Amino acid sequence: MGYVIAIDVIAVTITTLAVRSTVSGPNSGVRHSEWVAFAVLAAASVLHLEAARGIERRREMAANTSPHTNLKCLWIFAALLLLPLSLVIPLVVLAYAYSWFRVYGRTVAHRKVFSTATYVLASAAAAAVLRGGGLVGAPRLPTGFWSLLVVLAAAATWWLVNYALVIGAILLSNPEATAREALGELSDQLVVCAGLGLGIAIAAVQTSYPWVVPVLMVTVLALHRDLLLPQYQRAAGTDEKTGLATSSYWASAVPVELARADTLRSTVGLLMLDLDKFKEINDTYGHPAGDEALRAVGETIRAEVRQGDLVARVGGDELAVLLPGALETEVLEIAERIRERLVSLVVPVSTTNGGTAKLDGIPASFGAAVYPDVADTMDQLVLAADDALLTAKRSGRNQIIVARPNPPAITDHPADKPVKD
Repeated sequence: MGYVIAIDVIAVTITTLAVRSTVSGPNSGVRHSEWVAFAVLAAASVLHLEAARGIERRREMAANTSPHTNLKCLWIFAALLLLPLSLVIPLVVLAYAYSWFRVYGRTVAHRKVFSTATYVLASAAAAAVLRGGGLVGAPRLPTGFWSLLVVLAAAATWWLVNYALVIGAILLSNPEATAREALGELSDQLVVCAGLGLGIAIAAVQTSYPWVVPVLMVTVLALHRDLLLPQYQRAAGTDEKTGLATSSYWASAVPVELARADTLRSTVGLLMLDLDKFKEINDTYGHPAGDEALRAVGETIRAEVRQGDLVARVGGDELAVLLPGALETEVLEIAERIRERLVSLVVPVSTTNGGTAKLDGIPASFGAAVYPDVADTMDQLVLAADDALLTAKRSGRNQIIVARPNPPAITDHPADKPVKD
């Protein structure tokens, strides 16, 4: 919290200094052309966010302990090349405020305030690089080799500052997250680089042909979809209430992992878990409280599994964990860690009367099975884990039961049969 507040305070300080510099600096005031450029970029940014609203909402749900990559940077960096910092910051605030209302939902305002602050700090750092390289007056577009290097250095600075600030927040707020998880995928960061490159192109077009920018929106939206396709495919299989994989996505992933295990002569572990007496939470506090509890459970489970494991919501309060390459001992270790965390989990939830309540522990029953030890097919694996889960619930709940291979059928050997006279 101290880290986040410090970043927010620095962003407010930078904003104050930028406004003061514009009002009382040697070149005080904002030119008419800059107001026009601001209006065009603001309108284009809002249209872009609205057109990509469905994609971005699902991608936000899929984000967990990795940076959430978006293409707002293309409009912000274009503004950095065309406008004073005092107008770039309002554009950042407008983009995130609109996202808060229309894209991400109003329940994550604190996260969007921090994201806004990181954009402000990144923009200020990039503006300092532009000034240090001699690109003082707008437009700060590359017109030669040196100016191109300066603009590229500013873009790299913008990316690095924003990326580092976000990773710092992830690691501090999720101590159990690994550095690999916090850094995210390299392909995601290439999306940001592409967005910054688009920002340079947008700024160049805006300078010479401002009314062509709206026409470029079709190109931007097409690139948005294609650049974020891998992320969108992951997000499309995300349950909206929990952020976990959907049952259909999970069902398509299991056969793939079983086939890979056959090729590598490896194993696949499966955990099926059902939250004990979850119906009481819904009946006592309401379904919104149940949704909050489910999401907290999902986040807890994802924090305890390995990189590459898949956690899915396969029913109302039934979850599944696919553990590629896991042996029975590893499956049991992971299951026990999850069980202990859920027992001690404390979740504040909203109640139907507008108040809040605190759930002290959300225990679960577990059924575990390992392929190919107890099953030859996906259906057999799921059935074995389900049967073990049912046994766990019938045996007192809040425990882990492992499916065992069925003993071979006993058949009579002809030599053992009595001989009739």
